[in-house]
Amino acid sequence: MDKTTPPFFDIHACPSPAFVVDDALLRKNLALLKQVQADSGCRILLALKGFAMWDTFPMVREYLVGTTASGQDEARLGAEKFGGEVHVYSPAFTDEEMKVVVQYADHISFNSPTQWQRFRKQVAGAGRHISCGIRVNPEYSEGRVALYDPCAPGSRLGTRSVDLAGVDLTGLEGLHFHTLCEQNSDALEHTLEAFEARFGPYIPGRRWINFGGGHHITRDDYDVERLIHLIRDFRARHPGVTVYLEPGEAIALGTGYLVCTVLDIVQNAGPIAILDTSATAHMPDVLEMPYRPEIIGAGMPGEKTFTYRLGGSTCLAGDIVGEYSFDRPLTIGQRLVFTDMAHYTMVKTTTFNGIRLPAICRVDEESRAVTTVKTFGYEDYMGRLS
Repeated sequence: MDKTTPPFFDIHACPSPAFVVDDALLRKNLALLKQVQADSGCRILLALKGFAMWDTFPMVREYLVGTTASGQDEARLGAEKFGGEVHVYSPAFTDEEMKVVVQYADHISFNSPTQWQRFRKQVAGAGRHISCGIRVNPEYSEGRVALYDPCAPGSRLGTRSVDLAGVDLTGLEGLHFHTLCEQNSDALEHTLEAFEARFGPYIPGRRWINFGGGHHITRDDYDVERLIHLIRDFRARHPGVTVYLEPGEAIALGTGYLVCTVLDIVQNAGPIAILDTSATAHMPDVLEMPYRPEIIGAGMPGEKTFTYRLGGSTCLAGDIVGEYSFDRPLTIGQRLVFTDMAHYTMVKTTTFNGIRLPAICRVDEESRAVTTVKTFGYEDYMGRLS
């Protein structure tokens, strides 16, 4: 493939299907995030729920201060493969899980005062200092998709201000809110106003405030300067408070691809190309969000001469990625390349139907050579069952 044409690597140099992360694009994102930290004074964490390709961690930790985890296994992965700070939050911990979490966590955000009271002695007995905080619900959101809105009515995520009244918060060093999803800094500005209006009295005496994730910092149209000013102003209003951000998507946004192959073409109210990948098993956000991923060289239905419906290789009737048009007819054996497939893909794949997980590959920054980091087979499917 001509290196002047996206995706700038040989799409036939990897297995199919395969997630392929471009190290040069990843480093570009990381460099911007490092600059945000330097200019604003915040500390940025990698949210493992969004991107946990630990083969890239030696690069990522050159730029970010640590990881944030949603439970015991992510906490362990962050501690063992990344290092740095390990922050952990869960809607609720079990006794057994907390025994593991306190081995790895530097910071723990509890979802409710009840959880804090339940585990505070266990945390204190960890043999080292673990900074604890509580997740709060600002009851303000600009989220577009209810499924991903932590502040939707009836949300179980975070404690409302009314439920903190009269609660003993002694020993808690931080507050944590998370309301955004793929949003710009204007949404954060409005969220901060709601957060300080409801929880301002609880900020004095805290050591840190976690602004959560959902900040699309590395998106082309993201207002980075506004973000920097927001953080600076917040820190000026609350001297001595450390501000954390924990985006997962912004780290890997636009850095990866899903390379797949056309297995067959059938007819039913138009041509349908069956791929060796799957929306439901390999890119579930296509169905959950929902959204339409881009394909290099393809257009909207009818935009180009030949339009196809693209379907996955599972038995789920709705395993459909969408309709795309092409300049030339698709052929069996042809490879297609979905873009922006590094975040919320590898971490959410399943082996439904026994379909094998895509391989994981990297593109070298300089040589542009493709290296296969991991492949998956029967043992990976069998090992999750009994």
